[in-house]
Amino acid sequence: MSDDPFGPRLVCGAAAEEDRALDSLRPTSLAEFVGQEEAKANLRVFIAAARQRGEALDHVLLHGHPGLGKTTLAHIIARELGVEVTATSGPVLERAGDLAAILTNLGPRDVLFVDEIHRLNHVVEEVLYPAMEDFHLDIVVGQGPSARTVKLNLEPFTLVGATTRAGLLTPPLRDRFGVQVRVDMYTPEELASIVGRSARLLGLDISPEGAAEIARRSRATPRVANRLLKRVRDFAQVEAAGHADLALCDYALGRLGVDQNGLDRLDRDLLSAIVQKFDGGPVGLSNLAAAVGEEAQTIEEVYEPYLIQQGLLKRTKAGRVATGRALELFGFTRRSERLF
Repeated sequence: MSDDPFGPRLVCGAAAEEDRALDSLRPTSLAEFVGQEEAKANLRVFIAAARQRGEALDHVLLHGHPGLGKTTLAHIIARELGVEVTATSGPVLERAGDLAAILTNLGPRDVLFVDEIHRLNHVVEEVLYPAMEDFHLDIVVGQGPSARTVKLNLEPFTLVGATTRAGLLTPPLRDRFGVQVRVDMYTPEELASIVGRSARLLGLDISPEGAAEIARRSRATPRVANRLLKRVRDFAQVEAAGHADLALCDYALGRLGVDQNGLDRLDRDLLSAIVQKFDGGPVGLSNLAAAVGEEAQTIEEVYEPYLIQQGLLKRTKAGRVATGRALELFGFTRRSERLF
C-alpha cells in the first residue's frame, strides 16, 4: 500500500515539480480544494465529460485577484484529467519559437498552464490562435523571397491561462477560452478551514479559535492565510511549546504588524496618506504610490482590492478616496470641508 499522504498519484508534470507540490500546502484535488464551490462543481462536469469522450478539455481561463488559488486549480485540473502539465508564464514567452518548442513537446490532451497570460507578447499571441483552435502552428522559415510557411500539427491540448487582469486580454484571445472561471475572495469560514488543514500538514496544534483569528485577518486570501500561519507556527514553537491558541495567534499577528482589521503596515500607510496628506482624497494612483514608496501596480492589484472590499477605500474618476470608516480609524468623524 502506498504511504503517499494524498493517495495514489496521477501523472502530472515532472517528478520534481510533484515533490515540490507535496511539500507545499497546495491541495491536489477538487475534493481537497476549499471554497469556489460553483466553479468546482462546473469543472467536475467539464472534466468528467472530456474524460468520457477521450478528448482534451476545452481551454480554461482562470481570473481573479492574486493568491486565490488559480495556479493550484490549474494543476488540479491536470491531475483530475490524468495528464501532464507544463507550466510557464506570459512574460517568459518572448518569441514564437519559445511557444512552438513547448507546444510540440506536449502529449495528447496535456495541459499547458500559462500564468500572467495577459502579458503575452503580441506576436506570440497571434501564433497561439491556430494552436488553440485547430491544433497546428504556422511557422515562417527563412526570410525574404525564399521564406515559406511550414504547418506543424500538434496533439490536442488544453491551455489553462491565469490572469489577475482579465480586462487586459485581447477579445480574440479571451473568446477562445471555452471555460472561463472567476476565482472569488474567500469567506472567513472557508479560510478557517484552509488554516486548519494547513496546520495539520505543518504539524501545528492550533485551536479552532486560533485558526478563525488567522482567517479573519488574512485579507480574504488563502496565500496570506498560509503565510501568516507559518509565522504563527514559529512563535508557537519558540514561545508556546508548539500550541497556538487564540491568545498566541493574536500575539503573533500583532508582532507581524497585522492589526485587528487585518490591515498590515502598507495598508495603514496607504489610508494614512490619503487621510492626512491628501485630506481624504481624491488622489491619483501615481501620487499615492510616490507618497508611500510603493509601485502603483502593486497598490492597485494587491492592496486596493481588500481595502475596497472592507469599505475603507473608493476608486472614483478623480482618484482614490478614503471612506467614512477609514476616517474613523484615524480618529476623524467627518471629512474636512472643502470643494471637490
